[in-house]
Amino acid sequence: MYVVGIDLGTTHCALASVDTRKGAAAEVVDFPVPQLVRPGELSPRPLLPSCVYLPSEAELPGAGLRLPWSGDEVPRVAVGELARWQGAKVPGRLVASAKSWLCHPGVDRSADILPWGAPADVAKLSPVEASALLLRHLAAAWDAAHPGQPLSAQEVVVTVPASFDEAARALTVSAIRRAGIQRFTLLEEPQAAFYDFTSRHRADLPRALSGTRLVLVVDVGGGTSDFTLVHAGVAPEGPVLKRLAVGEHLVLGGDNMDAAVAKALETRWAEGGRRLSATQWTQLLQAARTAKEALLADGPPERHGVSLVAEGSRLLGGTLSGELSRDEVQALVLDGFFPRVDGAESPRRSARLGIQELGLPFAQDPAITRHLAAFLRAHAPAVSRALGESTDFPRPDAVLLNGGVFNSPQLSARLLDVLSSWWPDRPRIPLLAHGSLDRSVARGAAWYGLVRKGFGLKIGGGAARAFYVGVAGSAAGEPPRAVCLIPRGLDEGGSVALTERPFTLTLGRPVQFPLYASTADRLDAPGEVVEVADEETFRPLPPLHALLRSATARTGDVAVQLSATLTELGTLELFAESPATAEKWRLEFELRGATRTAGAAVTEPLPARFSEAVEEVVRIFGNKPLPVEPRDVKNLFRTLEKVLGPREGWRLPMLREIWTALMAGASRRRRSPDHERVFFQLLGYALRPGFGYPLDAWRSEESARLFKELLTHHGEKPNWAEFWVAWRRVAGGMDAGTQGQLYDWMEPHLRRRLLPEGARPKEKLKGIQPEGLDEMVRCAASLEHLEPAQKAALGELLLGRLREEPARAATAAWALGRLGARVPLYGSAHRAVPPEVAAGWLEALLAVGPGAVDGAPFAAMQLARCTGDRARDLDPALRESTVAALAKAKAPARWVQLVREPVALEAQDEARALGDSLPAGLRLG
Repeated sequence: MYVVGIDLGTTHCALASVDTRKGAAAEVVDFPVPQLVRPGELSPRPLLPSCVYLPSEAELPGAGLRLPWSGDEVPRVAVGELARWQGAKVPGRLVASAKSWLCHPGVDRSADILPWGAPADVAKLSPVEASALLLRHLAAAWDAAHPGQPLSAQEVVVTVPASFDEAARALTVSAIRRAGIQRFTLLEEPQAAFYDFTSRHRADLPRALSGTRLVLVVDVGGGTSDFTLVHAGVAPEGPVLKRLAVGEHLVLGGDNMDAAVAKALETRWAEGGRRLSATQWTQLLQAARTAKEALLADGPPERHGVSLVAEGSRLLGGTLSGELSRDEVQALVLDGFFPRVDGAESPRRSARLGIQELGLPFAQDPAITRHLAAFLRAHAPAVSRALGESTDFPRPDAVLLNGGVFNSPQLSARLLDVLSSWWPDRPRIPLLAHGSLDRSVARGAAWYGLVRKGFGLKIGGGAARAFYVGVAGSAAGEPPRAVCLIPRGLDEGGSVALTERPFTLTLGRPVQFPLYASTADRLDAPGEVVEVADEETFRPLPPLHALLRSATARTGDVAVQLSATLTELGTLELFAESPATAEKWRLEFELRGATRTAGAAVTEPLPARFSEAVEEVVRIFGNKPLPVEPRDVKNLFRTLEKVLGPREGWRLPMLREIWTALMAGASRRRRSPDHERVFFQLLGYALRPGFGYPLDAWRSEESARLFKELLTHHGEKPNWAEFWVAWRRVAGGMDAGTQGQLYDWMEPHLRRRLLPEGARPKEKLKGIQPEGLDEMVRCAASLEHLEPAQKAALGELLLGRLREEPARAATAAWALGRLGARVPLYGSAHRAVPPEVAAGWLEALLAVGPGAVDGAPFAAMQLARCTGDRARDLDPALRESTVAALAKAKAPARWVQLVREPVALEAQDEARALGDSLPAGLRLG
């Protein structure tokens, strides 16, 4: 039997193993991975490039993709070196850096979104499936080389970044299981690198660590940077190792450096500030990576040629070529990513979003040395306790480097120079020797499996982060509160139960809990209540959710206790348990995409007179008709304001409870035209914007059940207006399927009404004919989960309205801005319409003249908004034309900034984009 270590890397994957039958004498053995390097040409390579290529039907015939273990089945994709090679020529079909997408909260990570920015006709994969394909290849290659010892029967250790949050770990687990690997555990990459060091020094570890009490592991890979501190102590039985701290997640690594070099070349080549296409950019990235590695290697050449085939490009055409000098690359990479900074410096932050050249949310400040200085200062208390001496800025006794970035001696030397300069009166900090920067993680993972069996020295320290669950809320304006669920340092396999803090939940109704993680040096005990003061200390995770059903058919409220287990995999499992019924429900992470959940409060105190407000709603929509005058129905909003105060001040918890009371009387909305109109008016207002509070997705889906019933009093135009406004307000909480059902009903009516008179279908649509075209258009434009093709088709219909009916141009402009927005308000970025579609709409708006149409300047800003992701951004020249048009229309300076650089929307602009006011206290970003 073997223990197999797998480094599932951003740039490369590696595999190593140990034969457990040999015990402590076992040697770690690298596994050269057989892979296609050219069509039909198989060769073992030390590493498997983390690339998946999706060929077209006419490309790479079946024989060219066949592998020894594929049998009669022809693979539909290429994996590894062939994928990397072919992807350099046709980058629009290459999936790379899938691992980085597993931790991107701004997209639906389970959706088919990669290759990012690829044309619509290219088949796509989810980040999870792309990772699974890499693992399947490794598993199949192992099985072919070890008949009778399949990987599925071995103990497997897969590595992840130390800074991966629980959501990213859960997705990694899903990918591993999809690959057919069931017996596995997870290990953090910096620890794996350290285990490789201990493996190589198993016979002389005390000597190798002599005089070393604090080891800093700096792991800079292709996609992430991880920092870890390990305490090397001494006990009577020998050395003792304990992990003291890990850093926050940084999407910052070799990919960013390649992008910086490529950007310098693009600036040199492109004329008038225009940029390369997404496809050309991907080609240039690979060329820049090669040039960077050559110029930063030992004894580098002074210059390196770079060429880019741009045939057929309307932008540049032909072949571009040029040279990069060693000094230029050193300035970009060394000074940009490893600058000489003071140890007191912190990462620079601003309203500007992190660069997203590859579609990923990179760290705002690329200076790894600044992040490192802040990491050391943040964890000074933990180091002080471990070493028994006080320090505000702990100095490591040795550094262990990991990651392909440090294959460059210049980068290794610069990091040591900067680090040592922070203590100028002390000797230079030494490096611990590594075996291989590319393979040490896989080797260490394999050795860790043997350590778990009692052979070798285990690194202690338990959980690197603490977890907190949101609890009953604070007063308005005060920081939300949370209770510590898992403390830092809890050992794997350990469990915690919050027996002293019960929650009351309703059976048959979904529940949702905000969850936070913190790597801060805090000593909170399980059950301790803390203030969630800032997102730097308490990182919000996707919320936990579950649907509680009782096996005993019990209904109503039940008291539950929360419990948590840190599994042997290193992942988090959470449960709600009823002491009364001994039933237990597992809580799952909500990983759907970018929908936000505001606040930490599961509940929040309601106004003293709230029960009076509920009585007013019940009086109008209750089971038994009460003496109600028509004016009482019409004035329900006014009556509620007399009880609760001005509606603008109604907070989320109160609004959602109003929704609950209203939905209980949903069937009574048909009593009169006024009942129906007021019902939808209050429904939309109480649930807007459809997300932002626990259980909003469930509320929105429950509300959406009413859509198919349309209106009873469908001859009343005011009712139609409120009907469409309500669904626009609720849309943000619906899933893609529900939004699609709404649009399927609306689309033929919209097409019939928006087409020019002579182009409309002659056949009359059957059934109820809707009124309120303008509000129906706004509603449809608010469905961000629609496919880009559906949005594009609706937008083309609206262009005619924009040009031909000036009286309704404002509605068309608002809708075009929402449909073509470069940054969605709640949806996944992969459903944004292609840049060329948004550009056409923008040009039409500019031709009409933004200042001549109400709302057009804001719509133009949304269409031209800069994201930093060239798969979504429009041509810089068109954005500059938009800037000029905005200035002419006297638009706010903030809108100009949004077009020129990637910054977040302010609250008033978020509300304008939604077409509605936001509930008090809600912030979408």
